[in-house]
Amino acid sequence: MGNTVLTRGAAASQNTKNGVKKSADIYAIALDGPSGAGKSTVAKLVAKTLNITYLDTGALYRTLGYVCLKNGVNVNDGGAVEQCIKDVGVNIVYHDGVQSVIADGEDVSSKIRTPEVSMAASAVSAIPFVRQKLLGLQRGIAEQSSVILDGRDIGTVVLPNAEYKFFLTASADERARRRFDELTAKGQAVTYEAVLSDVITRDRNDSTRAIAPLKRAADAMEIMSDDMTAQEVADYICAAVNGD
Repeated sequence: MGNTVLTRGAAASQNTKNGVKKSADIYAIALDGPSGAGKSTVAKLVAKTLNITYLDTGALYRTLGYVCLKNGVNVNDGGAVEQCIKDVGVNIVYHDGVQSVIADGEDVSSKIRTPEVSMAASAVSAIPFVRQKLLGLQRGIAEQSSVILDGRDIGTVVLPNAEYKFFLTASADERARRRFDELTAKGQAVTYEAVLSDVITRDRNDSTRAIAPLKRAADAMEIMSDDMTAQEVADYICAAVNGD
């Protein structure tokens, strides 16, 4: 791919985006979409191709959901969740470009990819305190380097002025099939029906919540990926960013 965007505005002038100052050669890609659309896989491929930072924002919410489950907290009780996580330190660490999530010194990256944690993440992400707690961390990373962030409200709330916005989706059946294949490949005992039910439930929860619901930004390019591989989606995004 060309590097038109990567070399753009190399002067050290500053501009304000999303409440933070960014140098002119730093840009952000917002990649939103429903659960199971393949956002994380695509974002990693894009980050590698464009040589930018990838931030898996879903992992941050999964981490706080995991902490609540670990402590026996009802994830639908906003007050209880706030008390549980208010002093929890969440940090992102990168090793050779791979993101790890640290909660109070514990690397939880391998513990947050279960259906239970996924549902817990959906619940806690609707709590204003949780979103506010993580907002500064996400914007801070976007301030430091060119990034691609994936989530539910990156283009509408987290980085509303992101230079590039995409909304990646697929049918519920296709997303359930992908998630089922992923979980069974990891040795988890799940059924397709249960995974499909979780996908439909999470879609409903994410799109109807009062705080930062799942929504395509008006200026985002929508990508329906049922008949596309992750690499094909990533190539499409990279071409759009590079103006090819």
